[in-house]
Amino acid sequence: MIIVLTGPTGSGKSEIALSLAKKRGAAIINADAFQVYQELNIATAKPTPAMMAQAPHFLYDFVPLTEGYNVAEYQADMRSVLDFCLQKGQDVIIAGGTGLYVKAALYDYQFSELPHVDMSAYKTMDDAELYRVLQNLDPESAKKIHPNNRQRVERAIEIYVASGIRKSEAEGQQEHAPVYPATFFGLECEREDIYARVEERVEKMFAAGLLEETIPLIERYGRDVPAFRAIGVKELFPYLDGLRTLDEVKEDIKKNTRNYVKRQMTWFRHQFDLTWVKDEEGILSSLERLA
Repeated sequence: MIIVLTGPTGSGKSEIALSLAKKRGAAIINADAFQVYQELNIATAKPTPAMMAQAPHFLYDFVPLTEGYNVAEYQADMRSVLDFCLQKGQDVIIAGGTGLYVKAALYDYQFSELPHVDMSAYKTMDDAELYRVLQNLDPESAKKIHPNNRQRVERAIEIYVASGIRKSEAEGQQEHAPVYPATFFGLECEREDIYARVEERVEKMFAAGLLEETIPLIERYGRDVPAFRAIGVKELFPYLDGLRTLDEVKEDIKKNTRNYVKRQMTWFRHQFDLTWVKDEEGILSSLERLA
């Protein structure tokens, strides 16, 4: 059985996934776009080594920070792990908040190779300028991509420049039939509770050593590392430049996380047939009814 456990950032997915995995003898597969990267542990709220030792964990902490990683690569890696586990008769729990990664892995998404194009002119643009380019080239995709999600904005522009086909048009030609049967659960929390958890999470990140972990990595690898687009890292750049105080940075991280939670919830509700539950007991009860 494949169980998908998703929900907004800070809803407790990792802890519930681990508890379920121990009860069912299941493996856990990461579905968070930033938890794939090595070294960046606190900002991405990666499960601790002690947690990972209690059940098999896959697709965590394996991509070097200096390398990029995209949804097509994730699709191939996820399906390889799924096949490995399912052939052994082992249940799988897919846990994470990057909905596109989950959908690409479990549904019939096709990724075609694009011819190389020179994107250097776009690299020098700030996020607002880049987003305006996308709005002109592919307004439908622009409606679905947040202006600050630079990676996805660049990708949509690249698709159009390389192929002459808008990303939205290419997606509209795909039906996305399921490839792997799965049972989907979403962790449901009141918005006020989630925002309170966001506040607590950010404070805990700093108390756990966010600056001590992240600043040396920025100094070692520079600021153009793809993983440094993660919330909790990119907000540190103005602080390092003396443009924001530490308190202001904390507020920026909290605000950006809250905005991300809103986008996550909208995406989940429109893309998946979710059974919404409040806790692990809700998942277990639902699984019993399905058995």
